Amino acid sequence: MNAPVETIVVTQKDAGLRLDRWFKLYFPDVGHSYLQKLLRTGQVRLDAKRVEAGHRIEAGQEIRVPAIVRKPPAAKAAPTSPKPPMGLSKADRTLIESLIIYEDEDVLVLNKPFGIAVQGGTGTKRHLDGILAGMADRFGDRPRLVHRLDRDTTGVLLVAKTRDAAARLGRTFQTRSAAKTYWALVHGVPRPPQGRIEAALVKAAGPDGDRVRKAEAGEQDLAMHATTHYSVIDRVGQKAAWVSLKPVTGRQHQLRAHMALINHPIVGDNKYEDGRPMPLDGIEPRLHLHARRLVIPHPRPGKPRLDVTAPLPEHMLVTWQLLGLDPSHFEA
Repeated sequence: MNAPVETIVVTQKDAGLRLDRWFKLYFPDVGHSYLQKLLRTGQVRLDAKRVEAGHRIEAGQEIRVPAIVRKPPAAKAAPTSPKPPMGLSKADRTLIESLIIYEDEDVLVLNKPFGIAVQGGTGTKRHLDGILAGMADRFGDRPRLVHRLDRDTTGVLLVAKTRDAAARLGRTFQTRSAAKTYWALVHGVPRPPQGRIEAALVKAAGPDGDRVRKAEAGEQDLAMHATTHYSVIDRVGQKAAWVSLKPVTGRQHQLRAHMALINHPIVGDNKYEDGRPMPLDGIEPRLHLHARRLVIPHPRPGKPRLDVTAPLPEHMLVTWQLLGLDPSHFEA
């Protein structure tokens, strides 16, 4: 008889992976939504504690895996790089190639476009992670995401081309050694023009489950500490401001929620903007949040650090022109 629970110790080669990525490697039949349910109900735990799907695991930690998600013994084999799935279109391959702004033997950096998901989820069939999985023949291995951007956020997206690079980069993000700079257009002009936002966040209840809000008293066990530094680069009267955002932590929707908390939501943010009109007619109602620059130690020892900058997407360039803002005026 199978034991009801299996405890698996994280090996050194998997250190730094996100928990959901680890499950995708060893239990590929466990979908993202199902894993979320198992985590919410405590059936999957890390060192006997409840964690989120994006938590990065460390060597020696113990993952509690219920028997219900385990494959039959005959199907248990060491994970291998998947073959390109049948039906991966030429258009998808061309898309990935067009997004590459840096590549070497260890990493790939994409300039993520607006409106495409990074990973799959409920109702999400087409996403960058899936397309990359189908291009293992192009990259020599299965490319691995090491961080995420929201569907409507654009800009720098770092991808590891090997498992070792993914583990090293994962540890770097975990220790907050990656310097990330975002550009955004926000409603109004923050005061003071430079500041720090510290507000723990929790997922909001209700049908829109991927929205977050400020934690309230008694929610400490669920709260995720979050810190963001902001700086006003330029402004358009009192209607809008171009800001630089530097997250210290990497929580879901952190920048969007934090700017809304100080009453300066990001323009085009349909989750946190609360129906505010555009600062000027002609601005496209798309999220104006862009991962502008990433500076991070290279995963291969001895190589210079990565320092990659992504140009603004078309809808933000048009807005900058409408507002008389010059993106070349300020370097990230």
